Amino acid sequence: MPFITRGYNLPAKYVLHTVGPIVTDDRPTKQQEEQLASCYRRCMELAEENGLVSIAFCCISTGVFRFPNQRAAEIAVSTVKQFPRKNLKTIVFNVFLDKDYAIYRALL
Repeated sequence: MPFITRGYNLPAKYVLHTVGPIVTDDRPTKQQEEQLASCYRRCMELAEENGLVSIAFCCISTGVFRFPNQRAAEIAVSTVKQFPRKNLKTIVFNVFLDKDYAIYRALL
């Protein structure tokens, strides 16, 4: 379950913490896909509840958690697009790898 803390010395007012599903066989189940979508939804709910106008997401569950990058990005983008926003005006997908940049660029 995601939670929010103050940003303290970071260049952000708040930090939203979440842990996505761990994929053990490189093929996420439908349940794991829903868990990942839930991470994005709940973070946006927390942002809305706290009056935030922007949020940045990393590639949740990819990397050592082994969620396939393409499928994770598809879930992230579709979940964010479907979320009914009130306060949130800016949503950033922060990527570290060139392949993730290419995936998100193609999806957006």
